[in-house]
Amino acid sequence: MARWLPRSTDLTRFCQKLNRVKTLEDDMMETSFNRCLSTIDLTLLGIGGMVGSGLYVLTGTVAKEIAGPAVIVSFIIAGFASLLAALCYAEFGARVPKTGSAYMFTYVSVGEIWAFLIGWNVLLEYMIGGAAVARAWSGYLDSIFNHKIKNFTETHVGTWQVPFLARYPDFLAAAILLVATAFISFGAKVSSWLNHVFSAISMGVILFILIMGFVLAQPKNWSTQEGGFAPYGLSGIMAGTATCFYAFVGFDVIAASSEEARNPQRAVPRAIAFSLGLATGAYILVSVVLTLMVPWHTLDPDSALADAFYRRGYAWAGFLVAAGSICAMNTVLLSNLFSLPRIVYAMAEDGLFFQVFSRVHPRTQVPVVGIVVFGLLMALLALVFDLEALVQFLSIGTLLAYTFVAASIIVLRFQQHKGDVPTPGASGQPNAEPHEGPSGGELKEYESFSDKLHLVDRGKSKEQREPGQLKAAFEPYLEFLSDFYPGEVVTVAVVTLMVSAICLCSILVFGNTHLHLPTWSYSLLLVLFSLGFLLSLLLIWVHEQQHSTQTFQIPLVPLSPALSIILNIYLMLKLSYMTWLRFAVWLLLDSIKGE
Repeated sequence: MARWLPRSTDLTRFCQKLNRVKTLEDDMMETSFNRCLSTIDLTLLGIGGMVGSGLYVLTGTVAKEIAGPAVIVSFIIAGFASLLAALCYAEFGARVPKTGSAYMFTYVSVGEIWAFLIGWNVLLEYMIGGAAVARAWSGYLDSIFNHKIKNFTETHVGTWQVPFLARYPDFLAAAILLVATAFISFGAKVSSWLNHVFSAISMGVILFILIMGFVLAQPKNWSTQEGGFAPYGLSGIMAGTATCFYAFVGFDVIAASSEEARNPQRAVPRAIAFSLGLATGAYILVSVVLTLMVPWHTLDPDSALADAFYRRGYAWAGFLVAAGSICAMNTVLLSNLFSLPRIVYAMAEDGLFFQVFSRVHPRTQVPVVGIVVFGLLMALLALVFDLEALVQFLSIGTLLAYTFVAASIIVLRFQQHKGDVPTPGASGQPNAEPHEGPSGGELKEYESFSDKLHLVDRGKSKEQREPGQLKAAFEPYLEFLSDFYPGEVVTVAVVTLMVSAICLCSILVFGNTHLHLPTWSYSLLLVLFSLGFLLSLLLIWVHEQQHSTQTFQIPLVPLSPALSIILNIYLMLKLSYMTWLRFAVWLLLDSIKGE
């Protein structure tokens, strides 16, 4: 039996991997990719990633089945939560202009194991996002032809009665993904040009929807006779918010493309702000006109906007909306297929994925192997899986990535500057541990977060406070915290903050329903975990942080990332238990692959 127990050396190695962080190159602009994307290119990529099936399909689905006309409020809350996450991405994208998005951000601040976990979840996000959009694209095209494609498939191919699988194989969705994969393989310039064309058409159609929709609006559709504005109450609004996160997942394509931006320090933050603002406004306004045009309980979840115009007697407008939605969904497909291979490339470069995916084509300067392989996998998902199951599965992976990026911002902001840490080996310290890829490729150097804490000069004068050190104003009151290494208290406080947030949100979501807590214990637990959250926040705030005027920095740190963390965790807990079950299976597969 003893031979099955882990050895002490294995446990030590595991703990070292748990907090080993990646050390970036001195020249952050050096890359094997083609830096050809401007701020406008990145902004349109972000808009293309967010305004697609979420606008044309998800809006109707959430309005009819989850929130009613209060889907507007769901989008406002989801937009605010996404804004907090987007600001975190903007700071990282400007400071670390390397491909990899949330995976890379987690790796350089928190550690390898967490980066591996987030990397796989980002892959899941993009694969499911592409597959879901392809199925929505197919549904809208089918609605133009009066569902003849669906009827033909069901008649001549057959149907399935299997949970989580689609009713019939969607060959059209798989085909469009294969075509999009071929175009993405030609390079970033071709992808950007196609995105510009489809985005221009999409924005024109959205403007038409808003003008025509307000003309046809009927306020009685929000009246009590039709069920009222919020028929499912606050619970429905928050559940709708969790699902509506699907609409905003596309902005991280900008961070994933930062290694191909001409001036990432300026372009990435601006593009994220512009694209998220425009997308949020579009979702809110379209939700207003959709629920005012027709009663919310009569919406067609598969093609809500086009169907609303058809039912109001404007068949030509419905046709135009359906055609515009196809263009919008094309931009999302391009966005997903553009980002996913670059995440895979970053993981392969670090030895956490097969080395073949780190190859960049010498002429097109894109990771062609990753594009082709994952394009085929997306096509397979779109062929057999149900759209609704895919959408909810997508939200949880996205929220987890947002949570880790927000925590990484706090950790990184209170770390020592790279120049303040003595060079390994210069003062008798061991060299950073090399990490070799699975195929014995080029060695990458890493250092653990604990190394960063210990390799500091603790003899610095009290007047020159470094990031992670206790502020001078609080030293007379919190002198015992001065005995810790710079950043050590902050790291412990971040972990405590996340645990407190999980417990607090669990009580808020399940306290009165699943747990059936009496009022006194419910209130006591809320107070205790709220105090734990606020105390952790206070402990972080009393330490010095990095201040840079060279790149964008999110304001109000650590408050802004902390709010993002607690909002993301709350929305994750609002998702259905089946979503968590499928997510747990995916994490189990990740751990098996990690071994």
